[in-house]
Order: sequence, then C-alpha cells, then structure tokens
Amino acid sequence: MSIRGVLFDVDDTLFDYSGSEEAGILAHLGESGLLGRFGSPGAAVAVWREVMEGSYARFLAGELTFRGQQEERVRRFLARLGEGGAELLSDEEAGAWFAGYAAHRDRVRAAFPDAAPVLAALAPTHRLGIVSNSSTGHQRAKLEAVGLLGYFGDAVLVCSDEHGEAKPAPGIFRAGCERLGLAPHEVAYVGDKYDLDALGARDAGLRAFWLDRAATGTPVGERIGVLHSLADLPAALGAAPVASAVAAPVASAVAGPVGGAVAGPVGG
Repeated sequence: MSIRGVLFDVDDTLFDYSGSEEAGILAHLGESGLLGRFGSPGAAVAVWREVMEGSYARFLAGELTFRGQQEERVRRFLARLGEGGAELLSDEEAGAWFAGYAAHRDRVRAAFPDAAPVLAALAPTHRLGIVSNSSTGHQRAKLEAVGLLGYFGDAVLVCSDEHGEAKPAPGIFRAGCERLGLAPHEVAYVGDKYDLDALGARDAGLRAFWLDRAATGTPVGERIGVLHSLADLPAALGAAPVASAVAAPVASAVAGPVGGAVAGPVGG
C-alpha cells in the first residue's frame, strides 16, 4: 500500500527549536544580569534544558498545565542559581520572567531551510498533518509565525495537551491518521526523537522515519527509515523530488503557507 499522508513532529523537525531556545535564554540572562553566574554560555543552556526537561515531563504526564510547566521551570531554574525566594515566586512573577525569555526566543525563531520546500513538494499528492507533544494553540501560533501553518489544515494539528496522551503512546499517532482520513499503514511519520517519534510511530502501525540531522550513524530498529534532511523524504516515499516543488503556494488547506517568514521533551 502506498503512503498517502505524512504526519510531522514540529520542534527540531520542522522548526529550529533548539536554536531559538539557546539564543533566547542567553539573551534573557544577559539582559537580567545573570549570565555571569555560569562558567560559560554553554553551561547556562545546559542547566536551562535540564530544568525544562523535568518540568515538561510533568506536563506530559498531566501533572502540570502547559502554562504551569513554564512557571515551574522559572522557579526551579532561579533556585538552581541560588536566587532567594525563587521557589516562592507567584504565578504572575514566574510567568513574567518566562515571557521575557520567550520574547527573546521568538525574535529569532525560524523553520529549518528544508521544511517549506519539502512540504510544498508533498502537498499536491499527500495529506499533511502534525502530531506534537505540546499545546495546539502554542504550536499553531508557532507554525503561523514561521510560515508553515498553511500547509496543514486546522483539523490535523493533534497535540498531547488536548488529545490527552503523549507520544510515544500509539493513540496519538492513530488520532493523527484519523484526522487525515487514512489508515495507519497509509501514513508516514517524521520526527527527530528516536524513542518518542520513530519507535512510537512504527509501533502504532505507521511508516516511521527518524530525522537524524547530525548524521550520527546510530543503529536503528527494524522498519525505521533514517533521514539526514527533510529533503530526502520525497524520494523515500517515492514522490516527486523537492526540486520540483512549485515556488508559489496554492491557496488550500494543505497546499502552501499563507503567513510570514516556521524522548527528550521540548518546552514551549
């Protein structure tokens, strides 16, 4: 059976989350006079990501709301810095600190250069959608800001916060397939997390592709394809190559963008 639809992860698959996260936290710490507390910028980013992973895991487990995990991250991060009273910050105070970080992060957010061309190449022949461990509103706004939302119909943005379970649970992948109106064996899934994305999609019955941008050479399990760039995906599906994509978007739910410039968790 040929592949008729493709579901994508968002962060660090279509969207350069790690790059914007690093730039955002370093700029915010610099502006706040806190960057000097760390031995190096890399050390600051490492602590921020360690805290993020713990709080985001609690969000995915249903222990915190999406906004709540942001506020907890601030309290835990500032406590790690030895800031007195950090753990007693109100939701408003923690939220304001996070908003300062997010403002810096969002100024530099961008899609990967290979994202729009591959979506344009696939859109005429494949149904496209999103399955993400995040909040639908957050991911919709992000995709719109980086110019990719127009490739996806609103009905095929499936996120864990609203769906009620997170990747790698098979149900969230199958929900994405249902939104596309296709059976799992007719759908491919592409994501950058091997355990969450590749293994989860494969075990849910989809054709799984692990996006290993760093070309690590890590061995993979059976029935998992490896991509080093999204540009490799059309050929892997037997579709037209990216170079044949039409430059101008077509105005439809899946044909092109309509906006501007697009098991470790990723944090919003």
